[in-house]
Amino acid sequence: MSFCRFIRTVCIGAGLSMVLAGVAFADELKILSAGAIEPGLKAAAGAFEKQTGHVINITFNTAPELKKRMDSNPAFDVMIAPPAVISDFAAAGKLATARAALGRVGLGVAVRDSAPVPDVSTAEAFKASVMAADSLVFNRASTGLYLENLLKKMDSYAQTESKTTRYPDGASVLEHVIKGRGREVGFAAMTEILLYTSKGLTLVGPLPAAIQNYTPYTAAPLASGANQALAQEFVSFLSEPAAKTLFVAAGITD
Repeated sequence: MSFCRFIRTVCIGAGLSMVLAGVAFADELKILSAGAIEPGLKAAAGAFEKQTGHVINITFNTAPELKKRMDSNPAFDVMIAPPAVISDFAAAGKLATARAALGRVGLGVAVRDSAPVPDVSTAEAFKASVMAADSLVFNRASTGLYLENLLKKMDSYAQTESKTTRYPDGASVLEHVIKGRGREVGFAAMTEILLYTSKGLTLVGPLPAAIQNYTPYTAAPLASGANQALAQEFVSFLSEPAAKTLFVAAGITD
């Protein structure tokens, strides 16, 4: 082997070793999260990956599904959910004591781009628009449960139940509305609606302040696991100003 060829071989081998070493030190962090916070969390996870070189793998589910996943196989490093869900698993000893309050998400109203825009400026206008709609679409998770109870309080549920379609999650709700017809109105988390405004959906606006419901979200590392130190680091990162800015930009308020 010539001297030049030998040098090239050594350099290539050294470079490959450095790459492999970098890969070896890059850990994968598995996150189990509620779906309403998806746009902000993805942006924050991307910033964390760029800063640390680690890989963030996120699984999104509704609150009821989060409980099932944690009960059956908690093969995750961090959980992100409403405080009540976090408290339940913390009481069961499944979560560490570290916490990061990520913000809260309100409920919004949406219609397809070509549909008439209902008036939701006040509680009274909201009720009238719901009653006048040809159909209503919302989920069976926390958003849908709140709306169901709200319609009952407003003495509108009996008149609207027969024209209501329910789905397991917000994404299915919004995809239905985009393909819908007539005076159809959809309800979902504001963050979810914003993801679909470039796909044929119009954000009518948030629910009126008098009847709005905000769901806060908290991040907590699992109590045990191989990546516990990294999980703690990620949760701490989510509470930093840089991450907070990304959450606010995605429609997640303090």
